Amino acid sequence: MDLNKVMLIGRLTRDPESSTTPQGVAIAKFGVATGRVWKDQQGNTQERTEFHNVVAWRRLAEICAQYLSKGRQVYIEGYLQTSSWDGQDGQKRYRTEVIADTMIMLGNRPEGAGAQDAAPTQQAQTSAPERTPEPAMASAGTDANEEEIRIEDIPF
Repeated sequence: MDLNKVMLIGRLTRDPESSTTPQGVAIAKFGVATGRVWKDQQGNTQERTEFHNVVAWRRLAEICAQYLSKGRQVYIEGYLQTSSWDGQDGQKRYRTEVIADTMIMLGNRPEGAGAQDAAPTQQAQTSAPERTPEPAMASAGTDANEEEIRIEDIPF
């Protein structure tokens, strides 16, 4: 049995770049940075940041493009895919990407959220100040008959 599974919690390094394929399929590409801290053999704290290229397709791509922005903390679940091509210099080039199946928005909303986005958050904080916001989750659907997601149905 084989397993190709990736789970990341990190922050976006750039706003998602969205586009559509010639067949009309939505795609969003963005970067996620993850950090790791550990102590070496001498007891010194070491720190390392990894940068991951993430690709989302279809409805998940639309949601990522609409709601994610640089600095936003997210949970990404998916799988690794490596592509190769010949560069202009004739050298073989490789790129490994995380193909996202699930995205959960973590943390608070960015400071620059518009008034329309901020109103429900302010109302929720007024009625229950001790409650932390629940993460918003989106998954990539592959079923052609899947129910359309309306903006009113998204809990953030």
